[in-house]
Formats: sequence, structure tokens, C-alpha cells
Amino acid sequence: MSTTICQVMGFIVSSLGVAGCIVSTAMDMWSTQDLYDNPVTAVFQYQGLWRSCVRQSSGFTECRPYFTILGLPAMFQAVRALMIVGIVLGILGLLVCIFALKCIRIGSMEDSAKANMTLTSGIMFIVAGLCAITGVSVFANMLVTNFWMSTANMYQGMQNIQNRYTFGSALFVGWVAGGLALVGGILMCLACRGLMPEESRYKAVSYNASGRNISYRTGPYKVGSGYEPETKTRKGAGYEEAARSEDGRRSYPSKYDYV
Repeated sequence: MSTTICQVMGFIVSSLGVAGCIVSTAMDMWSTQDLYDNPVTAVFQYQGLWRSCVRQSSGFTECRPYFTILGLPAMFQAVRALMIVGIVLGILGLLVCIFALKCIRIGSMEDSAKANMTLTSGIMFIVAGLCAITGVSVFANMLVTNFWMSTANMYQGMQNIQNRYTFGSALFVGWVAGGLALVGGILMCLACRGLMPEESRYKAVSYNASGRNISYRTGPYKVGSGYEPETKTRKGAGYEEAARSEDGRRSYPSKYDYV
């Protein structure tokens, strides 16, 4: 019962994590304009992985997609690739996990096959969560670097006012989603141990018994090993006891018995 609960909980948590990765990748607020020095502005800018948007004070919002790929920074493209890889692995892990659930029976699938599928989906969820966390962290590092560079330039020449960008809501969604996918993958790996079939002890007993039965043979005679020492007869007069014959008379040894 605990194995089933652990597997179902891993599936639910991983599903939330994968869904969060998809939402964060599609969101436009990866970086938002910092309004600390200028809280009142007629234009508010924010950027995502796929387009940049401008929102005016009147409420009108205009978004423009990035029409170039080679013109974007290499780290920016790396973040895109990490998020896409995490989403693909997460979706594949969900498909594998659905067929690996213990409460779902598909034909004559054995528990060992379900255990292997559960372990595979767990590894996929863990890698997907790490990809999401890494991608969001790389983008956050870019924002921190650009923020302090823009701040230094603003203090050096006050006439050149530059827009500074800070963390957007998509970053926090991506961090939480990556953590959920990672935790769900760990739960799936733990559930795999409970699904592994235990080794039957009867096989080992029957194997050992088959080897021991060789020395136990039923028959009218006792099987000797061939290594018993032969009994030595005492020679010499006075040492041989007379044996009684069947009719009760004593039979004394002759001189040829001592040869």
C-alpha cells in the first residue's frame, strides 16, 4: 500500500512540476523593469524567452517576438535549450509513469517491468527538474550581472539613463516547478524499490535439497563409501574365541586358521 501511495504521489508532484515548467517557459515576465529609482513611469517593459513586451500607462500592451536566433546571446539560447529539454523529458516521463502505475493493469505486465518503467520515469523527472532549475538559475545570473553593470554605468554618467531589469515572476515559477519535478522523481525512484519482486526462498531450498538427496538412497543394503578400514583378526593362540556352530557344538580353530 505504501508503495502505491509513494508512486501516485510522485506522479502527481511530477505532473505539477512539468506543468509549471511549461507555464514558466511560456511566460513573458522573465525579466521586468526595475522601478526603484523611477516608480512613476508611462512605460513598463518586461521580457521573456520568446518576446519582449511594453505596457503603457493607459493599459495597452504591445509584445514583439524575437525575430532572430543568431543575434541573441549564447547564454540566452542555452536557457531556452535547457527549458525545452526539461519539458520534453518531463512529458516523456509522464507517459512512461502512466503505464508504470501499480493500480493500472495492462495485459500480463509483470511487477519487474513496472519497476523498471517507474525507475526510468523517475530518472527522467529528476533530469527534467535539474534542467529547469539550471536554466532559471543561469538566466537569474545574467540578470544580476547586467543589473550591477547598468548600476555602475548610471553612477558614472548620470546623463545616460539605462533601464535596469530585475527578477520576473517566471523565474520563481520555474524554480518551484523544477523543485517539484525533482522531488517527484525521487519519490518514483523510492517506489521502484517496493515494486521489485522479492527473491523466492523456495528456489534456493529446492536447489540445495537436490544436491543433498544424493547421499540418501533407499535400498536393502547400506551404501558404503569404500574407505572403511577392514577389521583385523587377532592372530596367535589364546586370542581367538571359539565360535558356536548352528547345532550348538563348539568348533575349534585348526592350525590352518593361523596362517
